[in-house]
Amino acid sequence: MKKLILAAALAALTAGTALAETIKVGVTPGEHAEIMEKVKEVAAPKGLDIEILEFSDYVVPNQALADGDLNANSFQHQPYLDNQIADRGFDIVSVGLTITTPMGVYSNKVKSLDELEDGATVAIPNDPTNGGRALLVLASKGLIKVNADVGLKVTPADVTENPKNIQFAELDAAQLPRSLADVDAAVINTNYALEADLHPKEDAIAIESDKSPYANVIAVRAADKDAPWVKTLVEAYHDEKIKTFIVEHFKGALIPSW
Repeated sequence: MKKLILAAALAALTAGTALAETIKVGVTPGEHAEIMEKVKEVAAPKGLDIEILEFSDYVVPNQALADGDLNANSFQHQPYLDNQIADRGFDIVSVGLTITTPMGVYSNKVKSLDELEDGATVAIPNDPTNGGRALLVLASKGLIKVNADVGLKVTPADVTENPKNIQFAELDAAQLPRSLADVDAAVINTNYALEADLHPKEDAIAIESDKSPYANVIAVRAADKDAPWVKTLVEAYHDEKIKTFIVEHFKGALIPSW
């Protein structure tokens, strides 16, 4: 009898292992990685094993996804993904919303944008989407005006009014926190700010409105968008446990977008 029970238990264990599916999900360090660790916990009982791979920049995760080295990624907002698809021809689609991370302006030299002197240097991301977003943040705070006809992809060339003659230093997004010693201010994506122990609600001298089109997404190859594991991944991310973790752990720095 004991042998039969043991055999049944082993058979059940083997069946459960066979049903489990493993996927590789690319994230950037910081909040995206931390949240995905929690998503992994929620997804495991649903039969989905998530292997998390961290990337230090914004370019490689989409290429890795397109090449088949990843099954999904979770690190970018929709406008950035749209720009990557247009520029690189990726056959990638978004399948679910994740978080909104309000962009902040940080400085080691001034306490407000009003204190910036004539000719001050402000660092912004050097990729078109996040660079445009940074300029729109500055415009929303009245520091500059930009050509509204350009939409979200404004560049320094689209600045129509610049009363303080602000000089824009376009740098890799990941390098912006380290640039604070050399510039008067920098507009930094929240994931890189948090990585550098900068809290948007506490340390930013100006912050993007909560109402922005820059909600982050989970992306997969178009061929996989209807795969059962995609549904499970999105359901796990949208679990109430994940929303509670985001609200309590990040204390307002991130906003659940679903």
